[in-house]
Amino acid sequence: MSPSPPAGEGQLSRSESRERGRRIATLRERGRKMRSAPTDAEHRLWQLLRAHRFAGCKFRRQVPINWYIADFVCFAFRLIVEVDGGQHGKTRDGRRDAFLRSRGFHVLRVWNNEIFENEQGVCEAILHALKAPPLPNPSHARGEGLKEEP
Repeated sequence: MSPSPPAGEGQLSRSESRERGRRIATLRERGRKMRSAPTDAEHRLWQLLRAHRFAGCKFRRQVPINWYIADFVCFAFRLIVEVDGGQHGKTRDGRRDAFLRSRGFHVLRVWNNEIFENEQGVCEAILHALKAPPLPNPSHARGEGLKEEP
């Protein structure tokens, strides 16, 4: 049997803990501001996804996940829908997507103009992503398990 770890090992120091708390509070506040001032595309997509309207799935918007804020998240199916405009860059988004996938999420990106020009196609893509099998070894965020089908 291995001995118990020394006291405090694996725990954050007070300063690290305070810094982490500040970052979390900052992300939550930023998400709150983003929810109160959505882009036109985000507003339109939210009208389709909110209140279990989309295939009976619960979506949340502007949700902090680690150090990122995801536009729309369905935790039950581990799906993140990102609405992208011209400000998004491949390198940064690629790193972010890789991190989120490593946490067991599927990431679906749609362009702003797609929501207005091809709403039906966007809805079909989201439905298809909801039906995709879960990624290997997903962690259950917030204690919610995976569901079989939407």
